[in-house]
Amino acid sequence: MINYVSLRGAKATRQSSASKKLDCFAMLAMTILLSSCSLAPDFVLPEVKTPEHFEQSQIMKAGGANWKVAQSSESVDRGEWWEIFADQTLNELQKQASEANNSLAAAAARVESSRATARASASTFFPTIDLGANAVRSKPASAASAAFGGSGAQLKPYTLYSAQAVASYEVDLFGRVRDNEKALISDTESTEAMYKNILLALQADVAQHYYYIRALDTERDLLRDTVIIREEALRIMQKQFDLGEVGEQDLSRIKSELAGVKAELLALDRQRTIYENALAVLLGKLPSDFSLAEKPLVGNPPRIPAGVPSSLLERRPDISAAISTMQAANARIGVARTAYFPILNLTASAGSSSSELGELFDWSSRTWALGQLAGDALSVTIFNDGRTGARVDAAHATYKEAVENYRGQVLSAFRDVEDNLSAQRLLSEQSQMNDEAARSARRTTEIVLTRYDEGDVNYFEVVSAWRDTLAAERAAVQVRGQRFVTAIELIRALGGGWQQ
Repeated sequence: MINYVSLRGAKATRQSSASKKLDCFAMLAMTILLSSCSLAPDFVLPEVKTPEHFEQSQIMKAGGANWKVAQSSESVDRGEWWEIFADQTLNELQKQASEANNSLAAAAARVESSRATARASASTFFPTIDLGANAVRSKPASAASAAFGGSGAQLKPYTLYSAQAVASYEVDLFGRVRDNEKALISDTESTEAMYKNILLALQADVAQHYYYIRALDTERDLLRDTVIIREEALRIMQKQFDLGEVGEQDLSRIKSELAGVKAELLALDRQRTIYENALAVLLGKLPSDFSLAEKPLVGNPPRIPAGVPSSLLERRPDISAAISTMQAANARIGVARTAYFPILNLTASAGSSSSELGELFDWSSRTWALGQLAGDALSVTIFNDGRTGARVDAAHATYKEAVENYRGQVLSAFRDVEDNLSAQRLLSEQSQMNDEAARSARRTTEIVLTRYDEGDVNYFEVVSAWRDTLAAERAAVQVRGQRFVTAIELIRALGGGWQQ
């Protein structure tokens, strides 16, 4: 005889089991769906007005300069841009600075710290597993025995040993964990870009200090030559004065001019010491342990191509840092919004417990639990007096601040390039004029000396011609040194990368 009741019961049991499986799959699918969403706004790079060309580049092209368009980006290695100056001493100084500069080392440490923080955040995608053991010595109260029907006799103390593993995991509902990790990754990218910006600034500072010193060395050579000429003139004038051929006024004038040149030479020596000490610090050295051999400034700086303005946004590491900062702020808007929604924590534990240490790991001593041991598995804030809304507003405001900082950085970048392109062009023209003035002054001095030997002019005109020549030659050297410094500043403004 068939037991229809048993069949119906078995069928109902199978249907109930299938229904539970479907419910589990539905819950799993819902959890995966919620964990894949994000409440952060889609990040779109803010629009900035970009000119089609640099104004100064157009002026230079109109003047006959033939430059190639620069091609570079943040992901492209800029290389050793200073090698374009073909100076082995500068190459060696750059190497020393990159290896020993304290500010650069500090920036590198910040990058490592940021990367470690991002790695720590990434670990939240996986469960946390803790192992623990405990031993508790306890004596129940006699009243406890009486409450459960005992005689109220004294209970003996006992020891309870336990060992367990606890696994906990926060389900990434609404993308809170994922958006937080995105923010930290963007922070790391910003830190890395700022490291590159500090490196570029260090390289530019080393090169500029180097050429400041080289220009001073050239000026000092001029003054030393002038001192030799004036001392010889003083010797001749002193001899003529002793013979009564010239008056004391001429002798005093040449002494005054000689003292003035020596004083200017001492001032240049002081300036060189200051720049040399500053360069030592850039190299990570004590000023007392560093000395740069004298060497005059030779030749003219290379022309630096600017390229198209749009590529500037790809070259400059400070702009890349500003973009990453915006991305981090955008992701944190999503993190702040998740406070409106529930948080789901899953916890499981397994272990053993026994009053006898030798039986702690017996099969009969095993224990397990699913669910929160303390607190709630699913929790949501219903009321906190607007705290969540205020944090969301703060996240939006932080993002707006990052956007405005980015736009301001872009404007500053274009200004830097235009300023230095203009300086490069005008200093080149000024240098040509100064060189011509120095040549004319030297020729004038030759003519005046000839006329003085012939007795057509007095010695005051000779001294005046010498002074004018020295001033013109020093001005030419100073402008040429400034051209090197400006070329380096333009490279820095362009982000350090270009193709010739």
